Amino acid sequence: MSHDALGRQIARYADTDGIIDTTIPRLTLVRWSHADEPVHMLQRPALCIIAHGAKRVMLGDSVVAYGPASYLVASLDLPITGMVTQASDDAPYLCFCLYLDPVLLSDIAIALPPAAPSAEGSALSLHPVTPELLDAATRLTALLGDPGGAPLLAPIIERELLVRLMTGPSGGIVRAIAAGESRTGQIARAIGWLKAHFREPFNGPGLADLAGMSVSSFHEHFRRATAMTPLQYQKQLRLQAARTLMLADRLDAAEAGFRVGYDSPSQFSREYRRLFGAPPVRDMGRLRAMPQVALAI
Repeated sequence: MSHDALGRQIARYADTDGIIDTTIPRLTLVRWSHADEPVHMLQRPALCIIAHGAKRVMLGDSVVAYGPASYLVASLDLPITGMVTQASDDAPYLCFCLYLDPVLLSDIAIALPPAAPSAEGSALSLHPVTPELLDAATRLTALLGDPGGAPLLAPIIERELLVRLMTGPSGGIVRAIAAGESRTGQIARAIGWLKAHFREPFNGPGLADLAGMSVSSFHEHFRRATAMTPLQYQKQLRLQAARTLMLADRLDAAEAGFRVGYDSPSQFSREYRRLFGAPPVRDMGRLRAMPQVALAI
């Protein structure tokens, strides 16, 4: 199979711009016709394969740029900024995204031979696309046109994709998602707490204890995985949540900031502008004038 074959299948079921949830569990398709428009989101653990176009992903102070030659694996929930860098109305950006299920990965890991130990670094990594991955991704996407066969066949192809990830160059990072006591698993526990309690102040030593690490080790591994500190991670969660509240519920900036944990409206506006490039009122006006961007938030 080729990138063109995958692109034809994505285009068939993603006929408008946006992030499209499909009827196949954990499979999402992305279509984008406009380049250079940043989209801020919380990226779940996933496999992403670009069929057409190119993209830049910003995580903290790190930047990952990729296109059809590579696939991206995210191993943690990450507040990212994604920007499509190559797309047009005639040749839109098309991407296959499969969210990674830790339970399914754990089940597969039991049946695989042990892997050699590998260092766990950034929670975003790029790896060369193989024909086998492209073929499986294309066949899984094509099942969207087979509602009778998809419930039986999609789980088989999903397992095939995961086996190829776990036995290929991305094996170390993908296996770490399944291993609760890996560094990735430990950081994931801390991130889970931050996601559930982002409105609350947090205690650094308590978060490190939850992860099962010393304070210094926790901060080192958290920053290595996410390219930010726990406090910076919490701020991104707060600001993205506030942006959603203003857009979806039409709250004003002061109320949205208060609901996500800010006591000072001026501090909220400063940090909002620093992340999104404009103060809240101007940003909301821009988003409401660009519905394809708003739908991706």
